[in-house]
Amino acid sequence: MAPQSERADAARNRARVLAAADELFRTSDPRAVTMDDVARSAGVGRATLYRRYPDVGSIAAALLDEHERIVQERLMGGAPPLGPGAPPAERLAAFYAAMVELLETHLPLMLGVDAGAGRLRVGAYEFWSAHVRSLLVAGGVEEPDALVDVALAPLAPEVYQHQRHVRGLSPAEITTALARLAAGILA
Repeated sequence: MAPQSERADAARNRARVLAAADELFRTSDPRAVTMDDVARSAGVGRATLYRRYPDVGSIAAALLDEHERIVQERLMGGAPPLGPGAPPAERLAAFYAAMVELLETHLPLMLGVDAGAGRLRVGAYEFWSAHVRSLLVAGGVEEPDALVDVALAPLAPEVYQHQRHVRGLSPAEITTALARLAAGILA
């Protein structure tokens, strides 16, 4: 059975909802955005909104998924060092740099979706985990499973927010520190 295509009006509503939510997440605390805020900003009824998205988190996840998919495609088929073909330590450093860029650009959105332990349950985290694990294995790291989450921990949105807004570190400083971490893990 062929997958059903999205109706034109549904596609327009989805685009309006995502654009409105993106604006709300960028201009206010994403944790304070409500479904009513999104519906009002998008100019759609609450029923229209709830038909596709059960809560604000699912809207944020849909937005973030688009941004993360781009990084995932670059990891799988892009040019080295982010894509295949570079040594594991260089690929891990490039992955960290790509994630710092993603965090810098979409931090409010990531705080809304990936807050706390919830970030460990999203599909993208599983993808990042598999990628980091494959680099650890390729680099000959013993017991790589014990290091996967440790290697990903510096990319938690709350950690990045603390580094940027409390410690005053620049994205370049954070990227440099993570490159040193990558080299240390995969020495």
